[in-house]
Amino acid sequence: MFPMPTMRAIPFFTIVPACSLFLSSVFPAFAQQTPPPRLGGDARKNYQQLCATCHGEDMRGSKTESLLDTHWKYIDGSDEGIAAVIRDGLPLSGMPAFGDALNAAEVRGLVVLIRENAMHAGMPIPRRSTALPADVQKSAEHAWRVESVLEGLDVPWGIDFLPDGRLIFTERAGKLFVVEKGGAPVEITGIPRVWVRDEGGLMDVALHPDYARNGWVYLTLSDPGENDTAMTKIVRGRIRDGRWADEQTIFSAPKPAYTSRGIHFGSRLLFDGGYLFFSVGERGAMGQAQDLSLPNGKVHRVFDDGSIPPDNPFVKTPGAWPSIWSYGHRNPQGLARDPAGGGLWETEHGPRGGDELNLIRPGANYGWPVITYGMNYNGTPVSAFTAKEGMEQPVRHWTPSIATSPLHFYTGDKFPRWKNNLFLGSLAGQQLVRFVIDGDKIANEEIVFKNLGRIRDIATGPDGLLYVSLELPGEPSRIVRLIPADE
Repeated sequence: MFPMPTMRAIPFFTIVPACSLFLSSVFPAFAQQTPPPRLGGDARKNYQQLCATCHGEDMRGSKTESLLDTHWKYIDGSDEGIAAVIRDGLPLSGMPAFGDALNAAEVRGLVVLIRENAMHAGMPIPRRSTALPADVQKSAEHAWRVESVLEGLDVPWGIDFLPDGRLIFTERAGKLFVVEKGGAPVEITGIPRVWVRDEGGLMDVALHPDYARNGWVYLTLSDPGENDTAMTKIVRGRIRDGRWADEQTIFSAPKPAYTSRGIHFGSRLLFDGGYLFFSVGERGAMGQAQDLSLPNGKVHRVFDDGSIPPDNPFVKTPGAWPSIWSYGHRNPQGLARDPAGGGLWETEHGPRGGDELNLIRPGANYGWPVITYGMNYNGTPVSAFTAKEGMEQPVRHWTPSIATSPLHFYTGDKFPRWKNNLFLGSLAGQQLVRFVIDGDKIANEEIVFKNLGRIRDIATGPDGLLYVSLELPGEPSRIVRLIPADE
């Protein structure tokens, strides 16, 4: 297994600041002083104004110890514990409370900022080489080697397998390929035009469960609209003599959902139980995730031809988009059904912090942007709430963000102790994470590998091996597979 950084516990105002000790001993009223006036929402500015004098501008210590490399003294080190110390202070030690100067969202912003700085302080120097490791790697259950399948790709976004074992994959730049048995990818011509910008382009690919009989291939893409706008769209077609044919639209959005923003398209496809599930991001318009009249920021369920199941949760809700299965999502890019427990699992990107792994329930509200564990990229709050009645909590969330993307339950036989385990890939974190799922809970978790590239998709191959598509920013990308190397 690749070497992992050792993360030590992260302190926050837990070592008594020397300046606070001095003032509270010489001037006993110091700890009861009138709190500072209300501050703004920028976490970094708030840190500099309230904390940097004692803990240093870079959190490495000044008049008291570093926030990055000492141990917690007064609290358990949880997000809630850190927030409580910021909000309520440590009266007996002389540290003032900042609850009157900061609202709940601003306190949360400081927690996120400290977590981010602590993570970066403990990160190893990034790998400069793009060469794959040649030696055997070890995880908790299996030893394995990584082998290149295809090189020189342009952001391979989605992967699947044809019944005869051939690999089919998309490139975000708007190309669809089938890998012939000789190993050479062949481009399929005539696919729909896509809007390629930022996160937009050609995204997921999935074969109909009865592909051998009907030949349907499903694609998600950013569909060009009027005035240089785009929105997520799902089509299906057949491949005839190397060309895209018989195209049909499965999902398209109304004009108000189209925007020139190049972010948050989603989107992932999942066939399950006679239905097609798919995810759509909120396209950077946060409030639309809570608007049932629009498809943005939702997980959807339709029949394979795009028609609406009559038992969908909002079919009878006036004005609601009838394919909605769940809502309140930001940018969901992972969907997977647990073959053992039956649960539908989803990942979505948070903003700055607050990436989520969710167990999806029909009709449920997952909260974005009313509740979130993250903050805006500029350090300002998204919301004052991390929980609210009537809104679902994530099963797992990440702060700082690792940029959670694909999900996949391994179903092969080459790694028997990974059977039915859930694998999650991340973009910014470049992690392949394995979970043992027990019903609606995580029983165990490990990072299988890290720093091989941004993980775009994961699949079990017909050979029983685990395939992973890797984006290498600024360089040609690749698809790899893990091969068992147990003794």
